[in-house]
Amino acid sequence: FSPADLEIALTRPAVSAGFRYKLNKNFNVHSSLNYLLLAGDDKLTTEKYRNNRNLNFKSNVFELASRLEFGISSFKRTGVYRLKRSSLGKINRRKAFEVIGFVGVGVFYFNPKGKNPTSGKWENLYNLHTEGQGLPDGPSQYKRVSVSIPMGIAVHYIIDKDWSIGLELCYRKTFTDYIDDVSTNYYDKTALFNAYGATSVLMADPSKGDIPGASSPNGDGSGAQRGDKNKDAFATVQITVGKFFAPKRGRTKLRSKF
Repeated sequence: FSPADLEIALTRPAVSAGFRYKLNKNFNVHSSLNYLLLAGDDKLTTEKYRNNRNLNFKSNVFELASRLEFGISSFKRTGVYRLKRSSLGKINRRKAFEVIGFVGVGVFYFNPKGKNPTSGKWENLYNLHTEGQGLPDGPSQYKRVSVSIPMGIAVHYIIDKDWSIGLELCYRKTFTDYIDDVSTNYYDKTALFNAYGATSVLMADPSKGDIPGASSPNGDGSGAQRGDKNKDAFATVQITVGKFFAPKRGRTKLRSKF
């Protein structure tokens, strides 16, 4: 929920391909297809409860998103009315920058996996129902497709009339709490074993045991806290490369004034 929660050691790749259409001087619409790899590991935190919890995950994320952009720029178009070397859309030779703020909506697919502490193999957590999904008094099984709200800022440096480079920061609020397969409480281990097997039990609770009872049922019989109910969020910082495409212009039709 803040930069303090960020584990730089677990930074992973993100790759995007998109198209931006300029509506007018200040507004654009932008659509993109994005691939991200998200990861987390309790072993890297010094917070004692999460470190004892000892959970980890990685998840491939595929996202299709569109957004509305508002920008200011130092573009200077020249040569429009010159007979010699007339060039519509030519950028002034001086340095040109563009600063854009944006907000939009996206749809993404994710599939969390966790590393088996015994075999070292990455297990598909969705199939293990680690919080008792589908069992009595357990949550319903989550969906691996959700909605995101991307928002952020981008800065572009205009190299020439054809190319730009830039830096983009994008924060995404989502409507799922299971990108990391962690949301609510620990479920009864005997019931998990009977329904989904030993691997489900192991991946549901690989805790270190440094805090006795941390993953055991509470006094009222309910499961101890495993996660929280705040929806997940993630952020990307990406270097961008842009190619400008000149607008197609139809033939000018001469019309009589009389």
